[in-house]
Amino acid sequence: MNVRQPHPIEVASYEILRSRVDLTPMPPLWRAVVERVIHASADLEYAVDLVTDERQLQHGLRALRAGAPIVTDVPTVAAGITERRTICPIDDPAAARMAKAAGIARAAAAVRLAYAEVGPGAVWVVGSASSALEEIVLRGVRPGLVIGLPVGFVGAAEAKAKLRGSGLPQVSNVSEKGGATVAAAAINALLYFEG
Repeated sequence: MNVRQPHPIEVASYEILRSRVDLTPMPPLWRAVVERVIHASADLEYAVDLVTDERQLQHGLRALRAGAPIVTDVPTVAAGITERRTICPIDDPAAARMAKAAGIARAAAAVRLAYAEVGPGAVWVVGSASSALEEIVLRGVRPGLVIGLPVGFVGAAEAKAKLRGSGLPQVSNVSEKGGATVAAAAINALLYFEG
């Protein structure tokens, strides 16, 4: 395994971040996720907006280290995940056909396609499509972890609340904030974690 060497700008950015918010009381994985999300967004409010549990993060980390597939809702989330190949079938013509036939959003259809491919234990990363997050909860995908951080004023906060209420191992946030960059940062924190 190669040891990741962060760029000097990243190192300086973390120093600034740590001078502005004290996250040392957090357990190690939770802190790593929150710090990377804040680093990626320059939004200190994520220190209190992100919701997760150290045991759930440990579950996700074990899944990743065992080679669990990573499924994303949109290509922009996939593009931000730097350490591993991802699965993102939203642009598959079958997703469009299924969405039309079932009367569901294409992102929800993509979840169905991906689940048929990967089965239980995958790590799901949602940064854009609330409908994908709702489908993950509805399907009962038995994930290694769900990172549910879609952004938006229509349905995003509600979908994240459903995720938190599902009992699935998860990372989410309470507000409408989120997005591809934030979701990718959360999974990258686990992929980069050395511990």
